[in-house]
Amino acid sequence: MVSPLALTAPAHAQDAAPAPAAAAPAATPITPEQVAAFNKAVTDFTAGQQAQQTGDNAGAAAKYDAALPAIRAAVQAQPGNIDNVNFLANALYANAAAKSALNKPDEVVALFEESAPHWRKVVEAKPADAASRNILAGILVQMGNGKLSKQDKAGADPLYAEAIALARKSVAENAADPAANNLLLSGLIGASQTSTDAKLKEEAVAMSKKMLADGSVDAVNKPSAQALTGTK
Repeated sequence: MVSPLALTAPAHAQDAAPAPAAAAPAATPITPEQVAAFNKAVTDFTAGQQAQQTGDNAGAAAKYDAALPAIRAAVQAQPGNIDNVNFLANALYANAAAKSALNKPDEVVALFEESAPHWRKVVEAKPADAASRNILAGILVQMGNGKLSKQDKAGADPLYAEAIALARKSVAENAADPAANNLLLSGLIGASQTSTDAKLKEEAVAMSKKMLADGSVDAVNKPSAQALTGTK
């Protein structure tokens, strides 16, 4: 049973952080041309967000693709600048949402895989930022689902484990948050298929029963939760 979360659009793509207003001073010397390219990337990213909000995913993806090289270059030049790292993570994430809507799963997976290390840096730098933590957890689950769909359980398992740890922190902070609970459930559903720890499957079944009963399970997790519990 593979969780249907695989390759769905990022849940919070429309909530991406705003782009920096201008290029910040880099740790290594940069040329005026590089500064201009970064500032154009800010403009392209903003245009991409506007297009995405109107449902123009093709236009959004084109703008994100145009913006990414300069943003990557800025992060490479200044890896310790968490604002630029966060900008790159958001741009990759938003582009993944656009590519998912355009039914380009291979590109979605590549964008998720590229974005994950940057999201890890953001979460490490901002441990109280629940939104970024939840985005990372969701990306990890979807990366795990991608590997599980190819029967790569060994590759999927640590991704689910990392996602579960992040989601547990969010649930501990806000036990009533349906999004955090569904993130935890999706991680547990995945881990129940990859881990040798029987307690994880027991927890996935128990949580599925509870969330099905109270109606808090989301549409993405519902089929897997029903399959786990033998309900319809």
